[in-house]
Amino acid sequence: MMNRESEFAETVVHINRVAKVVKGGKNFSFSAVVVAGDGAGKVGYGTGKAREVPPAIQKASEQARKEMVKIPLVGGTVPHLVWGRWGATKVLLRPASPGTGVIAGGGVRAVMESAGVANVLTKIIGSRNPFNVVRATFDAIDRLMTLGEVQSLRGIEIAAVADATPAPESAPAEEPTDTVAVEEVENS
Repeated sequence: MMNRESEFAETVVHINRVAKVVKGGKNFSFSAVVVAGDGAGKVGYGTGKAREVPPAIQKASEQARKEMVKIPLVGGTVPHLVWGRWGATKVLLRPASPGTGVIAGGGVRAVMESAGVANVLTKIIGSRNPFNVVRATFDAIDRLMTLGEVQSLRGIEIAAVADATPAPESAPAEEPTDTVAVEEVENS
């Protein structure tokens, strides 16, 4: 039987140290955000707080493994352009052609690589706070839909969409018929 640690690849995105000032000095605490994924379209994130770093990472990774979501992948990339938002952070996920790779920074790269996305273009707009960037990326993932989901929402069948697409015309384009008006303007 496979143990839990080897099922998912975990990435620590950010560790934040915070201090509470009390009468006797400062009490330090650590918060961590961790992304876990199976490399085949399932990914999750978690946050954890503790008085020391290892317990904070452990709490975050346990939460990340519990709250997995499935990314609908089409040919190793996302199916369509999508925006995600969390707080003042906006994240753009755009499909990319094969061979592009993961063009992403910060928490978005950790999420995309853990999920197994091979080709994607991303952009972070607004706040670069790692916690909010990861949450905005998951908001964008939640908005992704496959072709089948969109068709079932709209009540359209795949065959109907294929029949409705016009065939490309092979006839050359006609010349404009306004040549008489151009000649009259030139003569006057």
